[in-house]
Amino acid sequence: MSPAEALAALRAAEATDGAPDLAARRELLARLAAETKRRAEDIAAAAAADFGARSRIETLLADALLVADFALHARRHLRRWARPRRVGVPYPFWPARARLEPVPKGIVGILAPWNYPFQLALAPAVDAIAAGNRIAVKPSERTPRCAALVGEVLEAALGPRIARCVTGDAAVAADFAAQPWDHLAFTGGTATGRKVAAAAAPNLVPLTLELGGKCPAIILPGAELGAAARAILVGKALNAGQTCVAPDTVLLVGHGRAAFEAACRAAGIPAPETALVDEAAAARLDRLAAGARLTPLGPDGPGRRRALALAEAPEDHPLLHEEVFGPILPVLERPDLAAAIAWVAARPAPLAIYIFGASPAEEAQIAAGTRSGALVSGRCVEHVGFSALAFGGVGGSGHGRMHGEEGFRSFSNLRARVRHGRFALARMFDPPRSGMAERIVKRLVR
Repeated sequence: MSPAEALAALRAAEATDGAPDLAARRELLARLAAETKRRAEDIAAAAAADFGARSRIETLLADALLVADFALHARRHLRRWARPRRVGVPYPFWPARARLEPVPKGIVGILAPWNYPFQLALAPAVDAIAAGNRIAVKPSERTPRCAALVGEVLEAALGPRIARCVTGDAAVAADFAAQPWDHLAFTGGTATGRKVAAAAAPNLVPLTLELGGKCPAIILPGAELGAAARAILVGKALNAGQTCVAPDTVLLVGHGRAAFEAACRAAGIPAPETALVDEAAAARLDRLAAGARLTPLGPDGPGRRRALALAEAPEDHPLLHEEVFGPILPVLERPDLAAAIAWVAARPAPLAIYIFGASPAEEAQIAAGTRSGALVSGRCVEHVGFSALAFGGVGGSGHGRMHGEEGFRSFSNLRARVRHGRFALARMFDPPRSGMAERIVKRLVR
């Protein structure tokens, strides 16, 4: 099925059936959660086959259970989210009444990446379904088994009158981005995000872009170095570093590189379980790291399973300017917090900044001096799993929010509803206007 055919089929269903009401949405979300849990082991097996090796536990937690949790959270809170909200009316228009009501946008397109092939296809779907929309999902062709499974889950849980799955190569993805959706959500790299935005612009399609960037981890003098190193490595090791919110560069303030390396070795991170997704990803990482000094923290595994490695590179090296998206962690020393903040501020705003050992004053200084989608203290990556917490970027890391109530609002049209009374003071300014109207306007302007 082509993107245009999927859109046409969903438009026809919308014209016949209308938007699903709250009861239907809650049922759809419950079915999506149940079907995701039922197919959890299939999801883990498909991901392992597509990657060549992928941690079963990571897939179950980050792909399957996260989607189910998001769906059940949305189902639980949907009635409150969907409730119209009264807004104040200026007194010249009394007794008019006004409210804002979230209504469905219509048909939402979802362009999903390969790194979390199930979660990043269906977490936006949860938001869109909760808001009363129909969806078309285009999974990545780099994980074909997962793409097929996404289609099966959508068919079983939501049915073809609510959801369609479109598969195919990069040309199909480009065609998908160019369709006149009522909203388009894209998760992926910044360069591709620019192409998606350009493709959507002729149709004035509103966008949610979740991109990436270099998420820094700032370790301050007050940090316990061993705990900070372990938290950073756990976040970096997840999915072999192929995570948009993975810690990308460590900035050491008041700690030396040698001490950090010793703390990393003492952290006891096990051998890699997850592989780089394909040979193209491995070749890209090798090109990116060329010329840098890498310090592996353990042996590589079989195939494309690579051990975490610390990296030292000159300031103009690509590792310090491009998103790594793999198990390589550049480490820099900075003389003070101001220098660390300047390093972060000189780059496009990331999805997250991680801080360790910050006092309240230092945390406030980082917040004031930087831009990011999130500012997280003490751990890495885990905030993405908070069902009620809005997730998204700013500037180079994207725009718009997913997850929880903010995700629901992103995929809703906040429509204004106004009911006027039979009389209001403002009617005094209807033409033909009296001399009193002229005097009142002069007084108001003065």
